[in-house]
Amino acid sequence: MEELTKAEERVMQVIWKLEKAFVKDVIADMEEEPKPPYNTISSIVRLLEKKGYLGYKAYGKTYEYFPAISKEVYTRTTFDKLFSGYFDNSPASLLSFMVKEKSLSDADVAELKALIEKNSK
Repeated sequence: MEELTKAEERVMQVIWKLEKAFVKDVIADMEEEPKPPYNTISSIVRLLEKKGYLGYKAYGKTYEYFPAISKEVYTRTTFDKLFSGYFDNSPASLLSFMVKEKSLSDADVAELKALIEKNSK
């Protein structure tokens, strides 16, 4: 699976949220101001389709796009690359990083402990 640029990922986030969308719908749902130009988003959507991330249904010259890859699959693949590349596939290394870099509340720590206990059974 080919990696996405930041702009491609932003567009995919919108399309995953909407489930299907025309380019104008993607632009309307984007929170940034000013809104990106139609041609820019249209180009990104076509690239995503070529990369296999999107499918489409044609209505004459207008296309309605939908995800060809689920957000869960993308998240898993991206996390696996991050986990192996930065943490040497070590859960302890990842957890150590989280504890050192983020201020974890007592509730966060309790939740992590509960997850570890639940998944170790």
